[in-house]
Amino acid sequence: MKNIKIKSLFIATVVIFTTMSCSNEFLEVAPKGTNLESNYYTNETQAFAGVVAVYDVMRKNSGGFDNMITMMNAGSDDNYAGGGNATDGAGIQGFSNYTISPFNVPTTFWSDHYKGIYRANYLLTKLPAIPMSADLMARYTAECKALRANYYFNLVRMFKNVPLILTPLSVSEYYSVKQATQAEVYTQIEKDLSEAITVLPATVPAADAGRFTIGAAKALLGKVYLYDPAGKKALAATELAAVNGTPGGTSQYGYKLLSNYSDLWIVDNKFNTESILDVAHTNVSSSGWGNWGSDSDEGDTVNVMCGPRTYTKIGASAPDLPSGWSFNIFTQNFYDVIKTDPRFGATVLDLKALSAANQASYIAGYQDTGYFLNKFIPRKSDVTKGTGEPVLNYRQNSYVIRLADTYLMEAEALGGTGTRAQALLDAVRARVGLASTPVSIAAIKAERRLELAGEGHRFFDLVRWGDATAALASRGFKAGKNEVFPIPYSELQNTLLVQNPGYTN
Repeated sequence: MKNIKIKSLFIATVVIFTTMSCSNEFLEVAPKGTNLESNYYTNETQAFAGVVAVYDVMRKNSGGFDNMITMMNAGSDDNYAGGGNATDGAGIQGFSNYTISPFNVPTTFWSDHYKGIYRANYLLTKLPAIPMSADLMARYTAECKALRANYYFNLVRMFKNVPLILTPLSVSEYYSVKQATQAEVYTQIEKDLSEAITVLPATVPAADAGRFTIGAAKALLGKVYLYDPAGKKALAATELAAVNGTPGGTSQYGYKLLSNYSDLWIVDNKFNTESILDVAHTNVSSSGWGNWGSDSDEGDTVNVMCGPRTYTKIGASAPDLPSGWSFNIFTQNFYDVIKTDPRFGATVLDLKALSAANQASYIAGYQDTGYFLNKFIPRKSDVTKGTGEPVLNYRQNSYVIRLADTYLMEAEALGGTGTRAQALLDAVRARVGLASTPVSIAAIKAERRLELAGEGHRFFDLVRWGDATAALASRGFKAGKNEVFPIPYSELQNTLLVQNPGYTN
């Protein structure tokens, strides 16, 4: 979401948020020992720093050990948790084999999103008193609302039963917060995005790449409508059609499918025409192990997590890779599904074959199949030559929403029927040289699995379609329970929050 200039500003100036502490970790509270409220947010520069701080929580998609991509892949039918052993990342392993509990679910999936919500809420209360133009104030307000909506969307999909907090709370209020209904949360998300769309710019200059635009907000709103249990697929189709434009063409917001699928994963191909909502990473922040676990490392952690352990290139046909931690190994079943698809090479690094041909070697990690997630595996040329720990400073951006995703979501929202749904499906397939296939919900499901493999969407797709039990029962998935995470035990103590059904504290 943030380009390097914005990231640098965050590192340099937004120290006000690093001192925040929590009496309960479900959100960040006012910092102890400071007079932030009376002394900060008095000018445009400070307001912009506050906006950047709200954006910074977007790093959760692909930054840090407990990131969205690695976690959500691990719980799907296409990937195993992997890693070094059965206890490497207890929460990731627990989600992969459905032994996840209030005691091993990573607390940060709850607290980090509420951190972003707190920052948005706080800045929204301060903006009206800061001297700046009305247009700039309106834009900052819209960005805060769009970001708050994104964070609540992640929370409601992961936990379902969450508090809906729209203003900064006093310390005495923390323990009396109650969960909102799922419908109330979706209504607020849709309200925030609808209001933001009326203000956000249609495009941004290169220096602002990664900030919310009308197109990004509409794409997110269309996705929210698609997920809304109230049944808003017609609204989803309308919003997504505005984003997509003519299938295969250039939309009104400048979005266009890349002609080469593999180009999506070129590290330098940041903010390309297919990118709608990105998380940006940098290799110049000099992050070290002292930053690890504190949300202050700025690299793409998925890169090191997906790489093979103790890798050695032997023959000319093998890629030149740095070693990694072997998470998110593809299953044999997924390999069998994708092995003849044109997207195979960009998606899967087949070290099983390379090892058998004596072209490369690696140490097998936990649940090893030999099939690695190639979209995020760095090459040695991607390793930073600057200061800091190399594995914490990979710079590949990650997609939150890209155009092929919105094409397929619109086709789904249209019910998988009609000429437009057919054209949307055809455009995704034509980009990789595949012929048209009759559109249907089944065809759209199959295409999403292949097109978006390993990008963190599959588990949410299975739950939305009602297919999770059939796909995941063999892994231990239980209907009526495992569609959502348990609320972390530490977040329930001395509060009015109620644990999700099926989980015991």
